[in-house]
Formats: sequence, structure tokens, C-alpha cells
Amino acid sequence: MRASQDRDGRPVYLDHNATTPVDPRVVAAMLPFLADDFGNPSSGHAYGAAPRAALSRARAQIAALVGASPEEIVFTGSGSEANNLALRGAVLAAGDGRRRVITQVTEHPAVLETCRALHRLHGADVTCLPVDGEGLVDPADLAATLDERTAVVSVMAANNETGTLQPVTELARLAHDHGALFHCDAAQAAGKVPVDTRALGADLLTVAGHKMYAPKGVGALRVRTGVRLEPLVYGGGQETGFRAGTESVALAVALGSAAEIAAAELADGGGQRVQVLRDRLHRGLTRALPGRVRVNGSARRLPGTLNVSVDGTTGHELLAAVPRLAASTGSACHSGTGGPSPVHRAMGLDEARALAAVRLSLGRWTSPSDVDQAVELLVDAVRSLAPGEPGRSSSAVARTCGRSSSR
Repeated sequence: MRASQDRDGRPVYLDHNATTPVDPRVVAAMLPFLADDFGNPSSGHAYGAAPRAALSRARAQIAALVGASPEEIVFTGSGSEANNLALRGAVLAAGDGRRRVITQVTEHPAVLETCRALHRLHGADVTCLPVDGEGLVDPADLAATLDERTAVVSVMAANNETGTLQPVTELARLAHDHGALFHCDAAQAAGKVPVDTRALGADLLTVAGHKMYAPKGVGALRVRTGVRLEPLVYGGGQETGFRAGTESVALAVALGSAAEIAAAELADGGGQRVQVLRDRLHRGLTRALPGRVRVNGSARRLPGTLNVSVDGTTGHELLAAVPRLAASTGSACHSGTGGPSPVHRAMGLDEARALAAVRLSLGRWTSPSDVDQAVELLVDAVRSLAPGEPGRSSSAVARTCGRSSSR
């Protein structure tokens, strides 16, 4: 079933950056490994043969999507786990002489919280680089910060809220010039834009299944041949020794199938098609609400991401007024107090604009009619709100809003 058709009255889905529907072709690929081909891939007998071959094929499919070798693909339970393995593994393997991590302020919490844990538990020195008004890291800031103590630099390929694409290739080159590893969280980018780990210069690269039409609960980390990491899970020798435990073959097959489909979609112009629809959505809103719609983020961003603030509204109230549209607000709750999204705050947006932000993210099966319906629903909701009177205060909004950056 295509997500934009036969929704049984469910809302238009424009929250693909949060999660994607599972592609029916992915479901079909994984089902045999939930039934007949149930064997342990590490077993030497006949029951292990098909699962073992399936794991190898899945590694090759993922490697082809991200420009890696199959033996460099390590399966994990999520993108967050892959980030933990990359950062914790790199720092602990580097030894006492390189206990420094450099990241940037708009990274996903899976990176930022891992960095904080490395500081708290292992004494690592953590530096967070600033971003500009479009959410971009300035390579000059990284160059000024790097030193011989740096074990790893971690900068995402694309921001989960704004879709901003970072200058990863230049940042990775600077890290390598100082002998540091470079990790790139590509959970939002893989399958949406071309990702080539070798061209990017990423030693470590994260992929998350549920961001590209595979089920939740599976991810992968590309570990460049020769890179040393401390394992995240100790035990047997599965996943090149980096992550012990019998693999979930069905989920690995699902991720591999999703990667192969994504590669084919990209080659067939899928990214351009989604970008055309995103721009149609933007035009529809700006034409109906002249002078009130402002884009948050860079012009160089993911093809399906539109993060906008509508003057005179709050994002939470606006989306609450359109239950027939599934999207995310750009504001988040932190420790029970109201405030703008940390991403928007780091970009220097004023509080009113940050609290007004909504993230509209399109996907594989978003249709022109979905886009036109979303425009109509949002414009009607904006017009129903008194101009300049968002309604509830930011503190009231904060009591009801939730995080939108799940991994």
C-alpha cells in the first residue's frame, strides 16, 4: 500500500524525518527470515547457510548505497547505537593521548549525549562548534579547534529539523590533517541524497533503517578498514567483534533491501521528484500567506524537508489546529520548561520565530494532492488564529509539546 493512497481517513503524512512507513518490498524480503530461514547465521550446519548468505547480501546492499566495502558494514540496533559505537569506540580505542571529541551544537542527541557521557565517565574533553544562521558549521572554526589530542570529529550529514547539509568533505579533510577520525551521522541523508563515504572522507558513518523505509530497531555503522574501535557490546565475535550478539537476520535483510531500493530510487530521480513537491508546498504557503512564511535553514538542504515559521503563530498551536496533517513542531520541551528548539536557538533565531517553526518532511509516496491538501489545511488554520495572537503562552505550549528528534 502506498502511504499517500488508501489512508483510511488517516492524516496526510508529512513527518518522514521522524520515521518512514515500511516499504512493502522490504516486508516481503524479511518475512522468510521470520519463519523458514530461522537458523543462526553463525551455525555451521545447513540451517545457518541461508541466514549467513542473507547477512552477506545485506552488507553488500548497504555498502553499495553509501560507497563502502561490505566487510566495513556493522549492523546495530539503531542509528543511536551506531553513533554510540562510533564515538565511544573511537575515544576509548585512541588511548589517553587522544581523549578529545569535537562535534557541533545542532547534532542529534544521540551524538551530544554520548559526548557528555564520554566527558562524565572517561574524562574526555568535548568541544561543540557553533553554527551560523543557516545551521552550517564554518570549517575555519574546526580548523582553529583541532589539535593532536583530538580522537574523533563528529558532524552530521543533514540536520533532522532543518535538513541543512553540512560541508562534510571539507570538515573530514581537516580532521584527517590532524590525525583524527571523522564520524558522520548520515541517518537523515542516506537514501535521500547521494552518500559516498569515500568521497566524503568519513571513517565512520551511521545509517538508520526507519529513516529509509525499513523497520525500526535496525541500523548500521560503516567502519573504515583499519579503524580501531572499542566494542560497544562484549561477547562473541559477531560484527567483526564490535557488537556481540546473534544478529537479527530479518532486520538486517530489511535494511539491506531498503538500501537497494533507495539506491534505485535515487538513480531514477526520486530525490528531484520529492524536491519539486517540497517547493510546491513552499510556494503554496507563501502565496496564500504573503510575507508571513520564513524558511529556517539553508537553501542547500534535504530535498524533502521544509522547516518554516509562520508569523503570528506558534508551531504547536498551528499543528494542533490541523489534526488531518501529521507533522512536527520545531519547539521542544527541556526539563519541563518552555523554550525554542535547541537547533533554532543555536542558529540565532529569535524566540517568536523559533517557537513558530514547523517541520514538514515529504517522502517516497507523498503526492501532489497530499501537498495541496496540506497547504489548504495549514492556511485555513493560520487564518483561524488571530493575527499576532498565538493564543497560549510559550510556557503553556511547553507543557504539552514533545521531542521530535527520535531516532
